[in-house]
Amino acid sequence: MKVEKKGIRIQNVVASASLKHRIDLDAIVTAFPRVKYRPKVFPGLAFRLKRPKTCTLIFSSGGMVCTGAKSEREARRAIMKVVKELKAAGMIITGKPEVHIVNIVASGSLGGPVDLEELASELAGGSIMYEPEQFPAAIYRMESPRVVFLIFATGKIVCVGAKKEEDVYEAVEILRRRLEEMKVMV
Repeated sequence: MKVEKKGIRIQNVVASASLKHRIDLDAIVTAFPRVKYRPKVFPGLAFRLKRPKTCTLIFSSGGMVCTGAKSEREARRAIMKVVKELKAAGMIITGKPEVHIVNIVASGSLGGPVDLEELASELAGGSIMYEPEQFPAAIYRMESPRVVFLIFATGKIVCVGAKKEEDVYEAVEILRRRLEEMKVMV
């Protein structure tokens, strides 16, 4: 399910959760042969779901990190589905995991080209970095909501660091308004 609002699409939601107790990863591998677990390479077990299409890393501490969801709701649903599947396979899981959204990544368009040279000189200081020889986008750190934007000359953007979907949409609107006020959108 790809939701697009005002030309902005959520690409990835990262959520963390804790089972609040240790869990036997080898027992999960026995019950679910399709999981990926190579403890010599990485301490977590990768539990993939087809619906929603996500990957949840499970650690022996009971910690979990879910990636690949396209919304906050989908991330929560994925973690709860993994827990449900573990319980159905006989794993002892007490309580309900508390899910926290860690990062939301979104992309989209501002609707027109941006003069990055002018933008960088207008916002000179700590909030923007633009080095075209090293990277083709300006990196803009917004204080409120606290997110980071990659702004390309074409007007395409990537937003990272939000904890709520609404923060993404609010940040994009603020950015669009600021760029229009500075007259850097061509």
